[in-house]
Amino acid sequence: MTGAPLGLAPGRVDLRPYDESWPQLFEQERRLLQAALGDRILAIEHVGSTAIPGIMAKPVLDIATAVEQFEAAFECVPIVEGLGYDYWGEYGIARRHYFIRGVPRTHQVHMVERGSETWRDFIVFRDRLRRDAELAKTYAELKMALAARYPEDRQAYTEAKAEFIREVNRRARQDS
Repeated sequence: MTGAPLGLAPGRVDLRPYDESWPQLFEQERRLLQAALGDRILAIEHVGSTAIPGIMAKPVLDIATAVEQFEAAFECVPIVEGLGYDYWGEYGIARRHYFIRGVPRTHQVHMVERGSETWRDFIVFRDRLRRDAELAKTYAELKMALAARYPEDRQAYTEAKAEFIREVNRRARQDS
């Protein structure tokens, strides 16, 4: 899969070099989500590897949206679906509304409570890697090794990098 800046076939782990268009594509989607959801959401952030300049990433925009309360956010589901997203429920993360768009997949929206550990972890991990080039390089190397090991098993790839992510977030909590 080459050419398009976004798009990942189901089940595949296809890492691509950082694409300078990713922040602009996020900003377009942020504006779309903000216009549709209005004051139902408190923040919209670009997270995941496409938000970390210079590192390899699966070509899927990860978008974290913060809400006041998980239960109240059920009213957002049909609105986000109206933007072309499919709703997958919590999909393995408690108290998260998860949406995907595109075949191949191009966007993922994670709608969580702003004060939740999930929200904090999204933001802290992104910010740590943006600030620490050596840490970002280590993460990129891990991702490339795991992508070579699990090219057609996205779940195994995701599970294998989870400990690294948890450790970065654990250290960040200790430092703050």
